[in-house]
Amino acid sequence: MTNPLAALRLLPWLSPEGKPCFLVPGEEGGIMSRFADATEARQLADGLDVLRAARRVLDDPLTPNVEVRYTALRLTECLADALRVAESRGRRLPSPDGTDEPCGAGDGHGADGRAPGAPA
Repeated sequence: MTNPLAALRLLPWLSPEGKPCFLVPGEEGGIMSRFADATEARQLADGLDVLRAARRVLDDPLTPNVEVRYTALRLTECLADALRVAESRGRRLPSPDGTDEPCGAGDGHGADGRAPGAPA
């Protein structure tokens, strides 16, 4: 049985309740699709900036613990965003076995049952 969520695009944000948001595929390049693309690009760019800053923080052995903790929190947020982007893009890849279901088609949740980016 085909997963009904397989055709939906996982969006790069959560609902106010912390649940995954999906977009029904329609006209390619629609306004919501473009907004999601721009959000994903911003999230990945932010992740790269945070990674660069984290390297500087961690390279300094005298960095205060509070700064290391803040850096870890930001890295965790960025990793959750990057995993959500990867899942969303993976779901849109054609299946290698030729079926209609895209690669990585799931329920928008990771192996631990939580949506990527959801609070622990």
